[in-house]
Amino acid sequence: MAFSYVHVLIFYLFATAFADNIIPRLHPLRGRIRRLPETSGTSMSEDFQTIYYDQTLDHFNYRPESYTTFKQRYVINFKYWGGDNASAPIFAYLGAEAPIDEDLAGIGFLTENAAQFSALVVFIEHRFYGKSVPFGSFIKALKNANVRGYFNSAQALADYAEILIYLKKKLSAHYSPVIVIGASYGGMLASWFRLKYPHVALGALASSAPVLYFDNITPQDAYFWVVTKDFREASESCYQTIRESWGEIDKVASLPNGLSILSQRFNTCYPLKDSSELREFLISIYGNAAQYDAPPEYPVNMICDAIDEGPFGKDILSKIFAAVVASSGSNSSACYVNPPYTPSETDLGWEWQTCSEIVHPEGILNNSMFPPDPFILSSRIKQCKSEFGVVPRPHWITTYYGGHDIKLILQRFASNIIFSNGLRDPLSSGGVLERF
Repeated sequence: MAFSYVHVLIFYLFATAFADNIIPRLHPLRGRIRRLPETSGTSMSEDFQTIYYDQTLDHFNYRPESYTTFKQRYVINFKYWGGDNASAPIFAYLGAEAPIDEDLAGIGFLTENAAQFSALVVFIEHRFYGKSVPFGSFIKALKNANVRGYFNSAQALADYAEILIYLKKKLSAHYSPVIVIGASYGGMLASWFRLKYPHVALGALASSAPVLYFDNITPQDAYFWVVTKDFREASESCYQTIRESWGEIDKVASLPNGLSILSQRFNTCYPLKDSSELREFLISIYGNAAQYDAPPEYPVNMICDAIDEGPFGKDILSKIFAAVVASSGSNSSACYVNPPYTPSETDLGWEWQTCSEIVHPEGILNNSMFPPDPFILSSRIKQCKSEFGVVPRPHWITTYYGGHDIKLILQRFASNIIFSNGLRDPLSSGGVLERF
């Protein structure tokens, strides 16, 4: 039964991966579909100790099943900690939509600063990801509609609070201030944690946290406006080529054997069934490049250099194919578009989260280098009902955490939250960019 369920879910994800959810997932290290070279990171050192906490399944009800527990993983580093007598701080990294193994390997910020502040470092894994899965089986947990109902941000924040309170008590660190840290979705969690649990966390660092990309606070096309800006700043000719390419793709696709021509020109892994497959693939490349435009690769410049140089020809499609090759990091014999793809447990989990409460109304209008593809809530509702039998709640995040009148709210009720954004990051369009 579980085998059948996951294959049905994978089918839906593959078939509708971009239809109403074309933004890379909100992870600080890589996107959900990432073909650009990965940023190298340090592997987990011997200084980290892995511990499992008996976590409560449901923090907000008192039914018998609410008291069920599961093993939640956290990793702790005592190397630089000054100890409870010195009231040394605790840096707590709030895991997001991935196993914490990725964070330990790629997020060096905490340990790099721990020595200076004599800080204890803690990484806490988000429930339902990695090894922190109720009932020990991700597929079993996600399949069960009653169990996956506990898979949400409010429960995750309560998990973090319970573990941090437990740690402070266990270590007699009653006066050690806790600073929570997170990036992208984890950055949202960090800022929300400071708002919801000010008695646990003295401060928060929320990096690249699109807390305002909910409930139409931010224009739905803001993300791709920033992507467009990044490419245009890198190269005007590159921007113009990308902008003109969509019409050229449609023109070729309209020919009697157009899809076959496109399949050959872009060396697709499977014959294209519709030109939208190619368009969506290209959109994912450009979006990922902008969202993860980090040194030493600088993917936006890498793509634009390939387009402007045109090593495969000077016509528009040849230039766009050069961008595909450059972004893939693969050799010339590889296939590129629509490769075999099996969603990971992380992909499936994030799909659930965006089908329930994390409803970012992100789409493409006419204010970019991309063809229009607006976010339509009714379409997303239909998709999520097919996948999970639930209707997304687009207003819940702002109801529970706030977002409207953010300046007033932060002035009155929040302090010690650092919202860190790079303005070339498309997610900054939904971030807090002013100091209050």
